[in-house]
Amino acid sequence: MVLQQQLKNRNASDLLNLAIIGVLLLLYAPILLHWLDGWLHKNISTEHEYFSHGIIGLPFAAYLVWMNRKKWKRLPDTMYPLSVVLLLFGAIFYLSGVTEWVNLSLPVILAGLCLWFKGIAGLRSQGFPLLLVFLATPTAMPYLIAPYTLPLQSFIAGTAGFILNQFGMDVTVDEINLYVGGRIVEVAPYCAGLKMLFTTLYVGLMLLYWTDALSSRRTTISFLSFAVIISTTANIIRNTLLTFFHGTGQEGAFKWLHDGWGGDLYSACMLVSLVPLLNWINNYFSASPETEQEAES
Repeated sequence: MVLQQQLKNRNASDLLNLAIIGVLLLLYAPILLHWLDGWLHKNISTEHEYFSHGIIGLPFAAYLVWMNRKKWKRLPDTMYPLSVVLLLFGAIFYLSGVTEWVNLSLPVILAGLCLWFKGIAGLRSQGFPLLLVFLATPTAMPYLIAPYTLPLQSFIAGTAGFILNQFGMDVTVDEINLYVGGRIVEVAPYCAGLKMLFTTLYVGLMLLYWTDALSSRRTTISFLSFAVIISTTANIIRNTLLTFFHGTGQEGAFKWLHDGWGGDLYSACMLVSLVPLLNWINNYFSASPETEQEAES
């Protein structure tokens, strides 16, 4: 009888989980498909393009949830009161019809469900997948940051002008504008490399988690610091090339690198470089304790 009751409870729990997943798919499948289509075809708003790293981040989050499913089931069933508040806010956000709020309702409702079923322990067990979902959810954050990127734009413009001058090109820099060959190139707020920086940090977090290095504070700080330097340097080189192509009338190459698949290829190569960087940092810090022990002995 006890076994039959356990099987009945398990079947009821599985049916409830499937029902919740089905409802979430009905509610958010159109939204997720809209994000994916916009990220792939770049027919979404400029601000939302900043979150295109969700193309790899959201499937990775789903994969982590699937891999942790047995650990999730072993957690005791307990409801944390805050879950009711999160689920209520998530429903209000979704029903509001405001794009930003509808988008944010996804991570809010997912966090609420974790607290509803498994309490704080459940939220912790799904913490990283939830973080990936939240950081891939399109919001107005890039729009809010854009007005404060002027120093970065000026730095990129000045550096690009300096590099081109070293190669014999006559380039004049006026704040965020570069004048070359009778043409003007503006380092606009959305050309300041914020999208590349967001993607770099996002992918960097995924690599740190995948290699179990996220628990090491010095590895995490060192890796993300180097990643920011690489991203900024790569963006300076990209803007230098764009200025060169536009100033010399090579409009095909300019569009290829600026709007075409050349920009995606360039970003992908930069992201791939993070893998050997993380391996080097891991090896360096793992070798340091051995060196210290040898010195002490």
